Amino acid sequence: MAFFMTASDIRQKYLDFFRGKGHAILPSAPLVPENDPTTLFTGSGMQPMVPYLLGEPHPQGARLADSQKCFRSQDIEEVGDNRHTTFFEMLGNWSLGDYFKKEQIPWMFEFLTKEIGLDPKNLYVTVFRGNPEIGIPRDDEAVSLWKEAFASAGIDAPAVDFPERDGLQGGRIFFYPETKNWWSRTGVPSTMPAGEPGGPDTEMFWDFGADRHLHETSKWKDRPCHVNCDCGRFVEIGNNVFMQYVKTTDGFAPLPKANVDFGGGLERIATAVNGDPDIFKIDLFDGAREVVEKMAGRKYGADEQDTFAFRIILDHIRAATFLIGDGVLPSNKDQGYFVRRLIRRAVRFARTLGAASIVRAASNAYVDSYADAYPDLAGKRETILSAIEAEEMKFARTIEQGLKKLQYLVDEKKRTREPQFIPNSADMTEDKAIEYMQKHSEFGHNSISGRDAFDLYQSYGFPVELIREELDKMHFVFNEYEFENAFEEAKRQHQELSRAGSEQKFAGGLADHSAQTTRLHTATHLLHQALRTVLGPHVEQKGSNITPERLRFDFSHGKKMTPEEITRVEGIVNEAIANDFPVSFEVMSVADAKAQGAIGLFEDKYAAVGGQVKVYTVGDPHGPFFSKEVCGGPHVTHTGELGRFKILKEEASSAGVRRIKGTVTGESRS
Repeated sequence: MAFFMTASDIRQKYLDFFRGKGHAILPSAPLVPENDPTTLFTGSGMQPMVPYLLGEPHPQGARLADSQKCFRSQDIEEVGDNRHTTFFEMLGNWSLGDYFKKEQIPWMFEFLTKEIGLDPKNLYVTVFRGNPEIGIPRDDEAVSLWKEAFASAGIDAPAVDFPERDGLQGGRIFFYPETKNWWSRTGVPSTMPAGEPGGPDTEMFWDFGADRHLHETSKWKDRPCHVNCDCGRFVEIGNNVFMQYVKTTDGFAPLPKANVDFGGGLERIATAVNGDPDIFKIDLFDGAREVVEKMAGRKYGADEQDTFAFRIILDHIRAATFLIGDGVLPSNKDQGYFVRRLIRRAVRFARTLGAASIVRAASNAYVDSYADAYPDLAGKRETILSAIEAEEMKFARTIEQGLKKLQYLVDEKKRTREPQFIPNSADMTEDKAIEYMQKHSEFGHNSISGRDAFDLYQSYGFPVELIREELDKMHFVFNEYEFENAFEEAKRQHQELSRAGSEQKFAGGLADHSAQTTRLHTATHLLHQALRTVLGPHVEQKGSNITPERLRFDFSHGKKMTPEEITRVEGIVNEAIANDFPVSFEVMSVADAKAQGAIGLFEDKYAAVGGQVKVYTVGDPHGPFFSKEVCGGPHVTHTGELGRFKILKEEASSAGVRRIKGTVTGESRS
């Protein structure tokens, strides 16, 4: 039986445990990726680590651990049950070519059963079944290590196959195919391109009790139960990925250095400690849940429909609080669109509980709950609360406008609809009968079109649930099929626009690691220093976005650059290119980097944990240099490789921030 501890206790014990195993503890990366313009949000603990898992040396070494903030926008519609959340924390530890299975598996068993006191009798694991067709065997090494771990607790751990077909079969270790127990960035082995790394994984599940599967109301009660079924009995709490293969043109080969990537959901582990699968009952939600209960005058869990609304409010406001804390304000595009949607959906469900102005108070409770783990939230409290409150007020006006438009549509339908009649079915062809049924049944007289409903949703931000609710009061419906078609078409168009405009987005990273992108990335270092030389030391980088076609560089400066200043900056950069300076890096402490005159965006993040940073020098690293900057790479080896630099445009980005777009042309001088 696990002893009582908070989620904060679990987080700290995890970090302390792996610190004791020689791991550097990293701070959480922001929810908006710093170096990945291909995605809007950090959606997994592994995501910020991909460059290092693929071979880039990490400045803090080969053993790393953290608790990473994550947000998955695709789960918004899934929230409402007892386990889905859009925001979560992922506990992670990594070995970059250092230790492997024989260390990781016993460590995870030790952490779960001894450090946080989970009963090993309720712990089950899965391993890779293997695939003879591609020459990768089943993971018997992982099975052997798990058997030893369970045996150390006096538990026999039979390994069985085909649980998805035959159920548990008295087993504790289960073989699954690559669709369940294999990881690569591109999916299962058959879809991996040559050069892509991947490997088997072993996942850990917590058993909340057989009654959840066998209960008379369970739709799974007559089916075989296994750890990956959806009956609610088992919940995955962690996954060890063993990246040990690389895809080749001939199949798979072992990687020269194999990596470990562990990810464990903090909230899910806390439910196991609680002995209750309901995530919303863990302590991280206590403060906000009590606020909602008090303001709504209702108790969480007392009514099924109310509980559904509670969960949406609790999840969405927590996610919005952290997103705003990371600088994402509600808006109509990109990341801001999802913040707006979260807040408005929370407000909409607060209305069903009869609780007005609930979101600010709930957000404030989250800032308090996370104050120790994320003190920066407290420093941004007023910014967060003001943004949430302002969006709630905007939405109130939107609802008022949307209700007027909805009433107009209903009134217009009543005014123009044809008198109802019932034809002689004998006089109708089959096609005519179907047409009549479609027009005059549930989507006939007392309905508005699905397209009109979608326009309300799209133009007014009017939630579809609220459209249904209001129409129901007026004994009207809308064509759900037509609405879904309109929704899917709009979604498809949005995705196409997003893909076409991805290079236009300012996501602060590299589009790829091609030679041309690498040249432009190095050019930003020269540009940064040239701007400081021409405009003054107040110039600081505020972000960059680089594609093979151009660089985009934002920097602090209060006024438009003059043509003379632009010409001088171009000249300084091109002179540095002509000098063919060497480009090199060193790993050093933040204090040493500052002492050597290095500049950079992320000093505070590393300084917070006393970590090491990678410092790139253009010029002699131990003598006169052109620039010295904290950066993760990649770069050319000499500036002569860049060609000729040209500023394409200088413009405003935001208050006090200017933006330069530039490119390099011509042949390398090296």
